[in-house]
Amino acid sequence: MSYYRTHVFFCCNQRPPGAPRGCCNDKGGSRLRDYCKQRVRALGLDGPGKIRINQSGCLDRCELGPTVVVYPEGVWYRCVDERDVDELIESHLCRGQIVARLLI
Repeated sequence: MSYYRTHVFFCCNQRPPGAPRGCCNDKGGSRLRDYCKQRVRALGLDGPGKIRINQSGCLDRCELGPTVVVYPEGVWYRCVDERDVDELIESHLCRGQIVARLLI
Protein backbone atom coordinates (compact mmCIF):
# COMPACT_ATOMS: atom_id res chain seq x y z
CA MET A 1 0.00 0.00 0.00
CA SER A 2 1.27 3.45 -0.90
CA TYR A 3 2.07 5.97 1.82
CA TYR A 4 0.07 8.61 -0.11
CA ARG A 5 -3.11 8.00 -2.08
CA THR A 6 -2.15 10.63 -4.65
CA HIS A 7 1.06 12.39 -5.65
CA VAL A 8 0.83 15.66 -7.58
CA PHE A 9 4.06 16.81 -9.23
CA PHE A 10 4.55 20.37 -10.45
CA CYS A 11 7.43 20.92 -12.83
CA CYS A 12 9.64 23.61 -11.30
CA ASN A 13 12.45 23.22 -13.81
CA GLN A 14 14.55 26.33 -14.41
CA ARG A 15 16.29 26.63 -17.76
CA PRO A 16 18.74 29.36 -18.72
CA PRO A 17 17.27 32.65 -20.00
CA GLY A 18 16.38 32.45 -23.68
CA ALA A 19 16.02 28.66 -23.78
CA PRO A 20 13.93 27.88 -26.89
CA ARG A 21 11.34 25.75 -25.07
CA GLY A 22 11.13 28.00 -22.05
CA CYS A 23 10.68 26.48 -18.62
CA CYS A 24 7.82 25.77 -16.28
CA ASN A 25 9.33 27.75 -13.44
CA ASP A 26 9.36 30.96 -15.50
CA LYS A 27 5.69 30.29 -16.27
CA GLY A 28 4.77 30.00 -12.58
CA GLY A 29 5.51 26.36 -11.71
CA SER A 30 6.85 27.03 -8.21
CA ARG A 31 4.22 29.65 -7.42
CA LEU A 32 1.40 27.30 -8.46
CA ARG A 33 2.94 24.38 -6.53
CA ASP A 34 3.07 26.54 -3.40
CA TYR A 35 -0.53 27.63 -3.93
CA CYS A 36 -1.70 24.03 -4.44
CA LYS A 37 0.18 22.89 -1.36
CA GLN A 38 -1.47 25.61 0.74
CA ARG A 39 -4.97 24.85 -0.59
CA VAL A 40 -4.63 21.08 -0.10
CA ARG A 41 -3.41 21.68 3.45
CA ALA A 42 -6.21 24.17 4.20
CA LEU A 43 -8.79 21.65 2.98
CA GLY A 44 -7.33 18.91 5.20
CA LEU A 45 -6.42 16.76 2.20
CA ASP A 46 -2.69 16.40 2.93
CA GLY A 47 -0.83 13.82 4.95
CA PRO A 48 -0.31 10.07 5.07
CA GLY A 49 -2.94 8.16 3.13
CA LYS A 50 -4.06 11.38 1.45
CA ILE A 51 -2.47 13.78 -1.05
CA ARG A 52 1.14 14.88 -1.40
CA ILE A 53 2.08 17.95 -3.45
CA ASN A 54 5.66 17.83 -4.77
CA GLN A 55 7.91 19.70 -7.11
CA SER A 56 9.72 17.86 -9.85
CA GLY A 57 12.59 18.51 -12.13
CA CYS A 58 11.96 18.73 -15.85
CA LEU A 59 8.98 16.72 -17.06
CA ASP A 60 10.04 17.49 -20.67
CA ARG A 61 6.83 19.35 -21.56
CA CYS A 62 7.99 22.86 -20.65
CA GLU A 63 6.75 24.40 -23.89
CA LEU A 64 3.24 23.49 -22.70
CA GLY A 65 3.80 24.38 -19.04
CA PRO A 66 3.42 24.86 -16.25
CA THR A 67 3.16 21.08 -16.34
CA VAL A 68 1.50 19.04 -13.60
CA VAL A 69 1.21 15.25 -13.40
CA VAL A 70 -1.05 13.34 -11.00
CA TYR A 71 -0.15 9.82 -9.90
CA PRO A 72 -1.08 6.99 -9.64
CA GLU A 73 -3.38 7.84 -12.56
CA GLY A 74 -0.59 9.36 -14.65
CA VAL A 75 -2.77 12.24 -15.82
CA TRP A 76 -0.90 15.23 -17.29
CA TYR A 77 -2.21 18.77 -16.98
CA ARG A 78 -1.26 22.30 -17.89
CA CYS A 79 -2.20 24.77 -15.13
CA VAL A 80 -1.53 28.42 -15.83
CA ASP A 81 -3.15 30.11 -12.84
CA GLU A 82 -4.72 29.58 -9.43
CA ARG A 83 -8.18 29.00 -10.92
CA ASP A 84 -6.81 26.04 -12.86
CA VAL A 85 -5.24 24.65 -9.68
CA ASP A 86 -8.52 25.11 -7.78
CA GLU A 87 -10.37 23.19 -10.50
CA LEU A 88 -7.76 20.43 -10.45
CA ILE A 89 -8.14 20.10 -6.66
CA GLU A 90 -11.93 20.24 -6.68
CA SER A 91 -12.52 17.96 -9.67
CA HIS A 92 -9.63 15.51 -9.88
CA LEU A 93 -8.29 15.32 -6.34
CA CYS A 94 -11.60 15.52 -4.48
CA ARG A 95 -14.06 13.88 -6.90
CA GLY A 96 -11.79 11.75 -9.11
CA GLN A 97 -12.99 13.53 -12.27
CA ILE A 98 -10.40 14.38 -14.90
CA VAL A 99 -10.39 18.05 -15.93
CA ALA A 100 -10.54 17.69 -19.72
CA ARG A 101 -9.83 21.34 -20.53
CA LEU A 102 -6.49 21.19 -18.68
CA LEU A 103 -5.25 17.92 -20.17
CA ILE A 104 -2.00 17.76 -22.07
